[in-house]
Amino acid sequence: MKNRLFSCGVLMIALTVSACASPRFEGRPDLTVFDNKPLPEPVRQDLVIPSRPYVIGPSDQLTVDVFGIDELSKNVTVDLTGQIALPLVGSLKASGMTADELTADLVTRFRQAHVRDPQVTVNIVTAASQIFTVDGSVTTPGIYPLVGRMSLMRAVARASGTTEFARENYIVVFRNVEGKRYAALYDLRAIRQGMYEDPEIFSNDVIYVGDDQARRLFRDLISAAPLITTPLIFLITQ
Repeated sequence: MKNRLFSCGVLMIALTVSACASPRFEGRPDLTVFDNKPLPEPVRQDLVIPSRPYVIGPSDQLTVDVFGIDELSKNVTVDLTGQIALPLVGSLKASGMTADELTADLVTRFRQAHVRDPQVTVNIVTAASQIFTVDGSVTTPGIYPLVGRMSLMRAVARASGTTEFARENYIVVFRNVEGKRYAALYDLRAIRQGMYEDPEIFSNDVIYVGDDQARRLFRDLISAAPLITTPLIFLITQ
């Protein structure tokens, strides 16, 4: 009993000291910190996220426009096998190509079909094949479209943020590369503190946010007891 009371006393002192301590921002050595000063204004190139070539996939909707030839201009949807079908050229595989690569391929095929100097434009109307998954202790787990470039923090925010019982130091990103399965462990708290870069998320990545079972059990114990007549001591390990 004395050991329990002593532990409670140490915990209270630690919480009091922690509450009174001044907040301190810990970042990487190369991170410039402005303490109570305005941040410098971004220049024009800072306002644009660098683009990444979009790779066409199944269920994407495309517009193929052949200048001056309306009968060859079509709106098409990439089927589940990655194919599209167009007049004169028939079926061809579009999955795995960028819009520019598909444009060049169509120019070659139309020329082979005796279309003189074809001027082809391919636009992606609906990007449905590029997705990522967020699961675990987030407010809104699910599958989300990957539009442009995405970082881990933005992906978690896209899922409406972490829940009350999330282990933000246990976030795993699963990725397939050349037939191999990889996993990387990240600490969202360290990323917020600028200790290392916010990693980029790619199509088909699966993000899992861990759950703090100890904290959840503590909440359940509290809610299950309508009246606590004795001190409830519970060890929570981080």
